[in-house]
Amino acid sequence: MELDEEPPHLLNPEALDVALTMSMLLHAKPMDEIHVMRKVVIDGSNTTGFQRTAVIALNGSITVDGVEVPIEQVTLEEDAGRKTGDTKTSAVFRLDRLGVPLIEVSTGPIIHDPEQAGKVAFAIGGILRATKKVKRGLGSIRQDLNVSIKDGALVEVKGVQELELVSKAVGYEVQRQLGLLEVRDELRQRNVKASDIKDEFVDVTSILSGSESKIVQSTLNQGGVALAVKLSSFKGLLKRELIPNIRLGTEMAKRAVFWGRVGGIFHSDELPAYGIDSSHVEEVAKSLGCGELDGFVIVADNLDNAKDGLRAVVERAREAAERIPEETRAANPDGTTVYLRPRPGAARMYPETDVPPVQIGEGRLERLWENLPRMPEELAKELETKHSLSPKLATQLVDSDYLPAFEEIVAGAKSVAPSFVATILTESLRSLQREQVPVENVREDQLKQAFDLVSKGETAKESVLDVLRWLAFHPDGAAEEAVEMLNLRMLTKSDLENIISKVVESNQTLVQDNGAKALGRMMNLVMGEVRGRADPRRVTELLRTRLEQVKA
Repeated sequence: MELDEEPPHLLNPEALDVALTMSMLLHAKPMDEIHVMRKVVIDGSNTTGFQRTAVIALNGSITVDGVEVPIEQVTLEEDAGRKTGDTKTSAVFRLDRLGVPLIEVSTGPIIHDPEQAGKVAFAIGGILRATKKVKRGLGSIRQDLNVSIKDGALVEVKGVQELELVSKAVGYEVQRQLGLLEVRDELRQRNVKASDIKDEFVDVTSILSGSESKIVQSTLNQGGVALAVKLSSFKGLLKRELIPNIRLGTEMAKRAVFWGRVGGIFHSDELPAYGIDSSHVEEVAKSLGCGELDGFVIVADNLDNAKDGLRAVVERAREAAERIPEETRAANPDGTTVYLRPRPGAARMYPETDVPPVQIGEGRLERLWENLPRMPEELAKELETKHSLSPKLATQLVDSDYLPAFEEIVAGAKSVAPSFVATILTESLRSLQREQVPVENVREDQLKQAFDLVSKGETAKESVLDVLRWLAFHPDGAAEEAVEMLNLRMLTKSDLENIISKVVESNQTLVQDNGAKALGRMMNLVMGEVRGRADPRRVTELLRTRLEQVKA
């Protein structure tokens, strides 16, 4: 029980051991004494207003594709709350993961292309999984990527939740920065300077009051206004796509939303649209004194928000004329990114005086050294030898969540080939995932049930994938139930012979014209009737016998 006057507890010793173990696997040097720091967090995700963090080890390295990648530091920190929604004036967080220990691994700046970034992320993820102490699943491992290019800027991409998206996110950020450099160069060709972009706002409420825009009408009904600003020589650039579905106008809109608390913007490259017709566009342009190459942005909101939103737009337009801004961006599920917030400065950390330092003794380090987990490569080699798996399949299995389940299944379902089990648990389940099948709903005991039914001869191995697909959508069901519901029970010899006879009788011309050569085509026809309910080898034997009878 905690009392109000109770100070924060010491660092979680188990979490510290896991972080030290991870540091050893990364060849990093553990600190002699661990000091906790406070990192300022003002977005509401931490109820204290700061996040506790501690450096555990420094100066490690891993080798990826023959290249030594520096590990600058390993850090232990507490997780923040999960953002679940927001409005113009508030953000909503869930606190169920607040305080959960996190390990942060920072690499040195030697990664030169998106593919290398992806490989490094996978290598670190494999080492994390080797500890068997980290949570798996979407969002449990999150990558923050610092990306910069020549003449570009250092941009932090936060929260890439899938390892497969790392290279894609890096590639998109490079593409975005190259696109922004093209915009800058084009503005220079148009002789645009940052000082040419004025924060002179014009009230266009009377012009747009007669429009059919639902956003404008809603704003005006609540006493709001519509303000506009001219962007000198920006015509055609606001609609310039930088990465899929992200344009320069999108960048300005996100800034306006963040700093002005507005719902969004209208810009001249997308108008007429949204209930604003060409006559309104012409009147707004005239009121702003726009020339042939000028663009403009409109914001409809209360007066203060509209002004703040347009100030953010003007600032972003000035940056576009001069440079790529340093910023923090949030990753989308498709690998693209959007503006999140400015990049934090170095002065956001200060000592945590309420949590005493932790001495790291030699005895603790020796105990951890003696119990270091085996690395993924070693586990994969063992699987290759023990179960006659291909190197690719063994590696996929080690990288998956299903290695413990695999070991239990092959130990219990002895008549099922380990390579078949491994293929289902890796490639086949990933295939179902791509089909939007929620395979995460399938429990380990259900996996074992499915393979046990194959081992006992109650269903064919070809039916396993259908059984798992059914279980994914019926997580409270059992494999036995899936077999019954999908009619995948193994056919008796008598039933199989009857089906074969019917197929042969229906295709007598094919059999008579091709003789022994008909076996292959007839096999396809029969398997179309019995797939998942019969062993193909048994079907072949019975079909061959039946064809010989017809021939005789």
